[in-house]
Amino acid sequence: MKKKFIIIGGGAAGYFAAINAAELNADLEVIILEGSNKVLQKVKVSGGGRCNVTNACFTPSELIEFYPRGKRELLGPFHQFMTGDTMEWFENRGVSLKIEDDNRIFPESNSSQTIIDCFLESAKNAGVILKTSTRVETIEKSENKFIVKTNLEEFIADYLLVASGSNSKVWNMMEGLGHSVIKPVPSLFTFNIIDDRLKDIPGTSVPNASVKVLNSKLSEQGPLLITHWGLSGPGILKLSAWGALELHQKGYQFEIEVNWLSKKFETVLEFLKSERQKNSKKQIILRSVFEEVSKRLWEKFIIAAQISTDSQWAQLNNKQLENLAKQLTQCVFKVNGKSTFKDEFVTAGGIDLKEINFKRFESKLHPNLFFAGEVLNIDAITGGFNFQNAWTGGWIVANSLV
Repeated sequence: MKKKFIIIGGGAAGYFAAINAAELNADLEVIILEGSNKVLQKVKVSGGGRCNVTNACFTPSELIEFYPRGKRELLGPFHQFMTGDTMEWFENRGVSLKIEDDNRIFPESNSSQTIIDCFLESAKNAGVILKTSTRVETIEKSENKFIVKTNLEEFIADYLLVASGSNSKVWNMMEGLGHSVIKPVPSLFTFNIIDDRLKDIPGTSVPNASVKVLNSKLSEQGPLLITHWGLSGPGILKLSAWGALELHQKGYQFEIEVNWLSKKFETVLEFLKSERQKNSKKQIILRSVFEEVSKRLWEKFIIAAQISTDSQWAQLNNKQLENLAKQLTQCVFKVNGKSTFKDEFVTAGGIDLKEINFKRFESKLHPNLFFAGEVLNIDAITGGFNFQNAWTGGWIVANSLV
């Protein structure tokens, strides 16, 4: 009689573990319990609908640096299953991948549906049983087995994998089994800012800005994007990930200083003075003198520096140039709240990592109880790293059952 491997949660880690377990061990009956009737929805919306599969960082000691939480615990697992292994796994199943300039890895098709189809076909071929609209209501331990009661039926599992992502109901069930849960807070979010300097120019971006949270040690660098509600882009998202706990404690009310050019104030001021000499008779509004700054954003900075838009360069005094240099390098904004990045909701928090054996991603409290993905207190910055954690955890769990 086959042993039952039950997986709670039909997300990335769950499918990856299910497929690998079924392919590696023919003596397992593998069942995924999915609460929704729509599968792999988080995969579907990831990467703007393209699915950022992983990141082209191929050294474990470098890869762990992208994880604000879980860095130390993932070093060993990444030596077992890494980004290169992920790429090989998908390509062996007919999914062609490509590495983009920023090292993010996507399917050649530029469609997350390619990854979803790969999972569904691989699961079917491996004999994985998918139970949709099956919501887990209770989990109990009975001797060395787990009794999982759902809205439709009851399952008795020899092995149980919890891969339910950020699910408070499942976390409560795990606390019922004695596990500790670090209270989850949002990670990977954008900043809500109401400011005339950002008004009416959504879609405007700069390639490499520096952002720091005032009265804090938090700072990051990277592309910045102006949105309808404030600021986004990799620079902001990285800052939100590393600062998830601190910014939560601040109630998402704080000030940031943006250096749009990532250059020193003095350097920018001297450049502006040289422009005043070279273009003395030209109107300052005609063009941005920094290729990183669009004409529309340049105009916003001129107005904020209290410079008349019909002024010629020669008419500007040193104080006005200083004001303009400050707007470019020391631009302060009041953040008043946050917004979810697209539909990619990520949290910092989850099952306490001290209670997990990361050689198997297994509970230290209950043998044959496993965890993978975001249900654990592990999260990463944007760029494919959260998925890599899911693939690595799912693969190691599957191999632990062989």
